Amino acid sequence: MTVVERREVALVDLLDRLLAGGVVITGDLTLRIADVDLVRIDLNALISSVNEQVPSPFEDLL
Repeated sequence: MTVVERREVALVDLLDRLLAGGVVITGDLTLRIADVDLVRIDLNALISSVNEQVPSPFEDLL
């Protein structure tokens, strides 16, 4: 085992790193029966932290 494989990262540290840089999540889900699409779900999400340099998009709504 290498050092990287043995390294443990706490969930809080992982979330902190992801939110500091931002994360984009995309995905598609299709429920199909007998080659007929019944339900289709498309997911596009941007998750990032908000601070003085990156203001909240909902700031004007309050």
